[in-house]
Amino acid sequence: MTAFWAEPDFDAHECVQLVHHRASGLTAIIAIHSTHLGPAAGGTRFWHYADPAGAMRDALRLSRGMSYKNAMAGLPMGGGKAVILAGADAAKTPAILAAFGDAVDALGGRYITAEDVGITEADMVAVSQRTKYVSGLPVAGEGSAGGDPGPFTAMGIYHGIKAAVQHKLGRDSLAGVHVAVQGTGSVGGGVARLLAKDGAKLTLADIHATRAADLAGELGANVVASDAIMSVGCDVFSPNALGAILDEDGIARLDCAIVAGGANNQLAKAEHGALLAGRGILYAPDYVINAGGIISVATEYLARRDGVAADINEVRKRLAQIPGRLNAIWRESDASGDSSDVVADRMAQELIGRG
Repeated sequence: MTAFWAEPDFDAHECVQLVHHRASGLTAIIAIHSTHLGPAAGGTRFWHYADPAGAMRDALRLSRGMSYKNAMAGLPMGGGKAVILAGADAAKTPAILAAFGDAVDALGGRYITAEDVGITEADMVAVSQRTKYVSGLPVAGEGSAGGDPGPFTAMGIYHGIKAAVQHKLGRDSLAGVHVAVQGTGSVGGGVARLLAKDGAKLTLADIHATRAADLAGELGANVVASDAIMSVGCDVFSPNALGAILDEDGIARLDCAIVAGGANNQLAKAEHGALLAGRGILYAPDYVINAGGIISVATEYLARRDGVAADINEVRKRLAQIPGRLNAIWRESDASGDSSDVVADRMAQELIGRG
């Protein structure tokens, strides 16, 4: 087996820490990709991996993605990510969360954690009892930044889909645009609701079939099985579940003009961006379109660190800049012939001093 630091996904990470706490049962990986622009910010994923190598791969790819995401969002933050390896029973105990908080605290502020898959606001509150280097904590009132990042992520994706439809299809309205939404949780469900308000035609799918069916009933949408959503004929395919779905088989199944969604690391391998482009499919690089959540929690954290109120208007201003960043990427892609993911990576690498 090749050592993980020899793998392409390692990409000169500044720090990769394996944490094992016998008393609580915690096993976790904390990966810090870059602190060039500030402390490494990125959520914590709680997931059961059949193969521990998958956890390391996720930590490395996700932390690098956070470096790029935070840089492209104009945030004074670097990139990091944590993965807690859940047992087969997915038991998440107070002792595990406390031990994880201690591990984050021991890094002295180099890594700022927040919610990701399998982690809730309540979990972040528990972690915050052990460390101040945490964001995504509950906030009071609609005028405050922070809290659950899902709605902010969804809003950014919605803005990005509108930009993609205008760029690729030449349409200024989403009325009648057919969007196939994969994943109907906090992010995918939020995206679907925003699209429905604009009159988009929706097809939904989720591994939790009842959740998709309930949302379809609410919005007047169609629903298909989770293994069929990528083959639905549509204008936009919006992946909002787990990543690495855009491989050779997945891309061959697509029947759409645009891929724009919130899942992290949608491309299974680097070359798959060119494969999408070769099929004439416009791709919205995931870490650009899905930056709304980190914009919100980073604004919350920085305000709390500086002893001031987090300004929701600052979050809204940064969310409104997502379409402009995507359009800049697509224009450069059109001019250079490079796929949009390559263009976005190049821009991000320059921002973090690795161009």
